[in-house]
Amino acid sequence: MRPRIRNILANQQREMSYFNVRVYGLLINAQQQVLISDEQSGGRIFSKFPGGGLELGEGLIDALKREFMEECNAEIEVVSHFYTTDFYEQSSFNDSQILSIYYIVKEVNPLNLNFKTTAFDFDEGCLQCFRWVALKDLSADDVTFKTDKTVVDMLLQQINSKSINNKIQP
Repeated sequence: MRPRIRNILANQQREMSYFNVRVYGLLINAQQQVLISDEQSGGRIFSKFPGGGLELGEGLIDALKREFMEECNAEIEVVSHFYTTDFYEQSSFNDSQILSIYYIVKEVNPLNLNFKTTAFDFDEGCLQCFRWVALKDLSADDVTFKTDKTVVDMLLQQINSKSINNKIQP
Protein backbone atom coordinates (compact mmCIF):
# COMPACT_ATOMS: atom_id res chain seq x y z
CA MET A 1 0.00 0.00 0.00
CA ARG A 2 1.30 3.43 -0.85
CA PRO A 3 2.37 5.61 2.12
CA ARG A 4 -0.12 8.38 1.31
CA ILE A 5 -3.08 5.98 1.29
CA ARG A 6 -1.81 4.31 4.46
CA ASN A 7 -1.69 7.73 6.20
CA ILE A 8 -5.21 8.62 5.07
CA LEU A 9 -6.55 5.31 6.41
CA ALA A 10 -4.68 5.74 9.70
CA ASN A 11 -6.14 9.24 10.13
CA GLN A 12 -9.65 7.95 9.43
CA GLN A 13 -9.22 5.22 12.05
CA ARG A 14 -8.08 7.78 14.63
CA GLU A 15 -11.06 10.02 13.85
CA MET A 16 -13.63 7.22 14.19
CA SER A 17 -12.24 4.77 16.67
CA TYR A 18 -15.23 2.51 17.42
CA PHE A 19 -18.92 1.76 17.11
CA ASN A 20 -21.31 2.43 19.96
CA VAL A 21 -24.29 0.05 19.83
CA ARG A 22 -27.40 1.39 21.57
CA VAL A 23 -30.77 -0.29 22.13
CA TYR A 24 -34.04 1.47 22.97
CA GLY A 25 -37.63 0.57 23.79
CA LEU A 26 -40.79 2.22 22.56
CA LEU A 27 -43.22 1.63 25.41
CA ILE A 28 -46.78 2.70 24.55
CA ASN A 29 -49.38 2.47 27.30
CA ALA A 30 -53.14 1.82 27.11
CA GLN A 31 -53.77 5.60 26.98
CA GLN A 32 -51.79 5.78 23.72
CA GLN A 33 -48.83 7.56 25.31
CA VAL A 34 -45.15 6.79 24.74
CA LEU A 35 -42.59 6.82 27.55
CA ILE A 36 -39.84 9.45 27.27
CA SER A 37 -36.73 9.66 29.46
CA ASP A 38 -35.29 13.08 30.32
CA GLU A 39 -31.65 12.87 31.42
CA GLN A 40 -28.59 14.84 32.46
CA SER A 41 -25.19 13.48 31.44
CA GLY A 42 -21.89 14.85 30.23
CA GLY A 43 -22.92 18.41 31.06
CA ARG A 44 -25.98 18.17 28.80
CA ILE A 45 -29.68 17.61 29.22
CA PHE A 46 -31.59 15.56 26.65
CA SER A 47 -34.76 13.58 26.02
CA LYS A 48 -34.75 10.10 24.52
CA PHE A 49 -36.48 6.75 24.65
CA PRO A 50 -35.55 4.46 27.55
CA GLY A 51 -32.53 2.30 26.82
CA GLY A 52 -28.80 2.56 26.49
CA GLY A 53 -25.55 0.93 25.50
CA LEU A 54 -24.87 -2.69 24.73
CA GLU A 55 -22.24 -4.22 27.01
CA LEU A 56 -19.58 -6.65 25.80
CA GLY A 57 -20.96 -10.19 25.69
CA GLU A 58 -24.59 -9.04 25.82
CA GLY A 59 -27.34 -9.58 23.25
CA LEU A 60 -29.66 -6.77 22.15
CA ILE A 61 -32.79 -8.03 23.92
CA ASP A 62 -30.89 -8.80 27.14
CA ALA A 63 -29.35 -5.31 27.02
CA LEU A 64 -32.75 -3.68 26.57
CA LYS A 65 -34.25 -5.67 29.44
CA ARG A 66 -31.26 -4.73 31.64
CA GLU A 67 -31.57 -1.05 30.72
CA PHE A 68 -35.28 -0.99 31.60
CA MET A 69 -34.50 -2.69 34.90
CA GLU A 70 -31.70 -0.18 35.66
CA GLU A 71 -33.59 2.93 34.52
CA CYS A 72 -37.22 2.12 35.32
CA ASN A 73 -37.00 -0.80 37.75
CA ALA A 74 -39.34 -2.53 35.29
CA GLU A 75 -39.44 -5.88 33.59
CA ILE A 76 -40.37 -5.62 29.92
CA GLU A 77 -41.23 -7.96 27.09
CA VAL A 78 -39.98 -7.24 23.59
CA VAL A 79 -42.87 -7.31 21.11
CA SER A 80 -41.14 -6.57 17.81
CA HIS A 81 -38.22 -4.87 16.11
CA PHE A 82 -39.10 -1.33 15.01
CA TYR A 83 -36.01 0.28 13.45
CA THR A 84 -32.24 0.06 13.12
CA THR A 85 -30.20 3.12 12.24
CA ASP A 86 -29.58 3.23 8.49
CA PHE A 87 -27.53 6.43 8.33
CA TYR A 88 -24.32 7.75 9.86
CA GLU A 89 -24.57 9.35 13.29
CA GLN A 90 -21.64 10.39 15.44
CA SER A 91 -22.13 10.30 19.19
CA SER A 92 -22.85 13.61 20.88
CA PHE A 93 -20.50 12.59 23.71
CA ASN A 94 -17.41 11.07 22.05
CA ASP A 95 -15.83 10.06 18.73
CA SER A 96 -17.82 6.86 18.29
CA GLN A 97 -20.27 6.07 15.54
CA ILE A 98 -23.73 5.33 16.93
CA LEU A 99 -25.73 2.32 15.81
CA SER A 100 -29.19 2.31 17.43
CA ILE A 101 -31.77 -0.47 17.46
CA TYR A 102 -35.35 0.21 18.53
CA TYR A 103 -37.96 -2.29 19.68
CA ILE A 104 -41.63 -2.04 20.53
CA VAL A 105 -41.89 -3.22 24.14
CA LYS A 106 -44.57 -3.73 26.76
CA GLU A 107 -44.29 -3.77 30.52
CA VAL A 108 -44.77 -7.07 32.34
CA ASN A 109 -46.21 -5.21 35.35
CA PRO A 110 -47.37 -1.58 35.62
CA LEU A 111 -44.48 0.85 35.95
CA ASN A 112 -43.93 2.27 39.42
CA LEU A 113 -42.24 5.58 38.65
CA ASN A 114 -42.79 9.19 39.63
CA PHE A 115 -43.94 10.37 36.20
CA LYS A 116 -43.47 14.03 35.35
CA THR A 117 -45.69 16.20 33.18
CA THR A 118 -42.98 18.55 31.90
CA ALA A 119 -39.54 17.90 30.44
CA PHE A 120 -36.48 18.05 32.71
CA ASP A 121 -38.46 18.18 35.95
CA PHE A 122 -35.69 16.40 37.87
CA ASP A 123 -36.09 15.51 41.54
CA GLU A 124 -33.34 16.79 43.85
CA GLY A 125 -30.11 14.87 43.21
CA CYS A 126 -31.62 12.81 40.38
CA LEU A 127 -30.22 12.82 36.84
CA GLN A 128 -33.20 11.17 35.13
CA CYS A 129 -36.98 11.48 35.06
CA PHE A 130 -39.77 10.01 32.95
CA ARG A 131 -42.89 11.35 31.35
CA TRP A 132 -45.65 10.07 29.10
CA VAL A 133 -46.29 11.90 25.83
CA ALA A 134 -49.61 11.33 24.06
CA LEU A 135 -49.06 9.93 20.58
CA LYS A 136 -51.51 12.51 19.21
CA ASP A 137 -49.24 15.26 20.60
CA LEU A 138 -45.88 13.61 19.89
CA SER A 139 -43.39 15.41 17.65
CA ALA A 140 -39.71 15.07 16.79
CA ASP A 141 -39.13 18.08 19.06
CA ASP A 142 -39.96 15.88 22.07
CA VAL A 143 -36.60 14.09 21.71
CA THR A 144 -33.06 15.38 21.30
CA PHE A 145 -31.02 13.07 19.08
CA LYS A 146 -31.20 12.60 15.31
CA THR A 147 -32.03 8.89 15.39
CA ASP A 148 -34.75 9.36 18.01
CA LYS A 149 -36.29 12.10 15.84
CA THR A 150 -36.28 9.69 12.89
CA VAL A 151 -38.02 7.06 15.04
CA VAL A 152 -40.68 9.56 16.16
CA ASP A 153 -41.38 10.46 12.52
CA MET A 154 -41.61 6.76 11.58
CA LEU A 155 -43.89 6.01 14.52
CA LEU A 156 -46.21 8.88 13.60
CA GLN A 157 -46.29 7.74 9.96
CA GLN A 158 -47.31 4.25 11.06
CA ILE A 159 -49.99 5.59 13.38
CA ASN A 160 -51.39 7.90 10.68
CA SER A 161 -51.27 5.11 8.11
CA LYS A 162 -53.23 2.77 10.40
CA SER A 163 -55.76 5.52 11.15
CA ILE A 164 -56.28 6.14 7.46
CA ASN A 165 -56.55 2.41 6.73
CA ASN A 166 -59.03 1.94 9.58
CA LYS A 167 -61.18 4.75 8.16
CA ILE A 168 -61.09 3.20 4.69
CA GLN A 169 -62.14 -0.27 5.87
CA PRO A 170 -65.93 -0.88 6.20
